[in-house]
Amino acid sequence: MDFALSSTAQDYAKRLEDFMDSHIHPAEKVYEEQRRELFASDQPHVVPPVIEDLKVEAKSRGLWNLFLPDVSGLSNVDYAHLAEIMGRSGHLAPEATNCAAPDTGNMEVLHMFGTAEQKERWLRPLMDGEIRSAFAMTEPAVASSDATNIATEVKRDGDHYVINGRKWWISGAADPRCKFFILMGKTDPDAPKHRQQSQILVPVDTPGVTILRNLPVFGYVDQHGHCEITFDNVRVPVTNLIGEEGGGFAIAQARLGPGRIHHCMRAVGVAERALELMCKRATSRVAFGKTLAEQGTVRQQIAESRMEIDQARLYTLYTAWLIDQFGAKGARSEIAAIKVIAPRACLNVIDRAIQVHGGGGVSDDFPLASMYAHARTLRIADGPDDVHLRSVARQELGKYVQH
Repeated sequence: MDFALSSTAQDYAKRLEDFMDSHIHPAEKVYEEQRRELFASDQPHVVPPVIEDLKVEAKSRGLWNLFLPDVSGLSNVDYAHLAEIMGRSGHLAPEATNCAAPDTGNMEVLHMFGTAEQKERWLRPLMDGEIRSAFAMTEPAVASSDATNIATEVKRDGDHYVINGRKWWISGAADPRCKFFILMGKTDPDAPKHRQQSQILVPVDTPGVTILRNLPVFGYVDQHGHCEITFDNVRVPVTNLIGEEGGGFAIAQARLGPGRIHHCMRAVGVAERALELMCKRATSRVAFGKTLAEQGTVRQQIAESRMEIDQARLYTLYTAWLIDQFGAKGARSEIAAIKVIAPRACLNVIDRAIQVHGGGGVSDDFPLASMYAHARTLRIADGPDDVHLRSVARQELGKYVQH
């Protein structure tokens, strides 16, 4: 197996690192200041202007839509390295390069399963960075970790589907640039359980779509929002169906493999940033006559962090290599495993960095508290740890089941 970057990816990585140093990291304080101003004017979900400036710069450097192999020419292993670099400034770099979730997953779905009309109307402006989108699956009334529970009703009525249901934690839906949802709903409750669901395009401005509220994460208000939404007799044309009726699960599975690589490698990038902050703090603060870096307990925390980061990175790169070689089905157990391992490692490192920073670590004077809050959601979003552990155990035990 080979985790080395291709020559194409090496060039992208060099340009991306330069972009991070010259534009992304200097823009972080600008972004925070612009968000404060937007909050003060009661516009918490409007994009800070610096984001659009960064998108123009990224496009001019050819750092655009890197996640899509047909566009970038990159393998999953190649892109994994780039995702880690972008993860070091996860709220700016992915969006600046048009590589941010949930748009990446939606673009992959439309690229793989969309009709020519769907691609022209929705995929093209998404890939050009003109609009944003959301994926509407999770529901408040059912345990959505078991996707067969999804109860939003989608009924055929002539040339339309009529949608009724309630969704929540729909990331990106509060952003005024969000123009459509890919909605997961039940088209046939009498079909086998993995053929009951379908995915359908729903424009945000369709009558009957109501965004009830944004849901904060540990008190942090995300710029793009995580929303609760009702769908009340929402009518969309049957041409908005993605793929075929009953194909919702198959489509969801197709987008999971590469998407998990993206999430996990960005988490590794976050962890690297936290470790860097920890080391800088430890070498600059003195307690009991020595720097924190000379204290045995702090050294242990640094060493543990280094080892956990490298373990998570290698596991994720191995998974990316397996997907490149055998497809997502050939890496099913590993895809589930890294979704547990990478966020867990990331949170451990951030927690140690907070401890080394003392009171400053839980304040907003440093980015660690926000990093922790958002990284913690990764243990729930895109399937909770418990589901992935169940999947890994089932596949492991399957080796010993007598047939």
